[in-house]
Amino acid sequence: MVTLHGKNIHLRALEPEDLEFVYAIENDENIWEVSNTITPYSKFLIRQYLENAHQDIFEAKQLRLTICKKGNSEAIGLIDLFDFDPKNKRAGVGIIIQNEIDRNSGFGKEALGLVIDYAFEQLQLHQLYANIGTENKASLSLFTTFGFVEIGVKKDWNYNNNAFQDEALFQLIKK
Repeated sequence: MVTLHGKNIHLRALEPEDLEFVYAIENDENIWEVSNTITPYSKFLIRQYLENAHQDIFEAKQLRLTICKKGNSEAIGLIDLFDFDPKNKRAGVGIIIQNEIDRNSGFGKEALGLVIDYAFEQLQLHQLYANIGTENKASLSLFTTFGFVEIGVKKDWNYNNNAFQDEALFQLIKK
């Protein structure tokens, strides 16, 4: 299983003990718009998901890691590689930090940097992409810090809060 270590955080594989954390994230209606969730998840379904989380990225076509502060195993967020395509050497990337205090502490930036390095160096990917709502200033800033470039905007792509919202597609190609 993957464990990545940074200066202030580490990323680790999901564990059965993460049930309550993942349940809280997946059922937080305030973040459904970034995860494209429209219905709540039961603990039963999340428990089944966690039981299968041992699959490697080549089996599952995704890798979800928990973001933990250094010296602590308690999760503060999740970072995913999804739509893993080894033939074309690409994957999508997404991140969520659960609470506002931790969102503004640089943990997301450090986690994204670790995953980019892992994707390019260990998985030998050629590119990563991210779908980001055009109103999500924090994510736009985070991803562009690492050199992600906007390559297009999907107009009226997501329906949230009784309105259609645009979503930008960002891409980072390994140099």
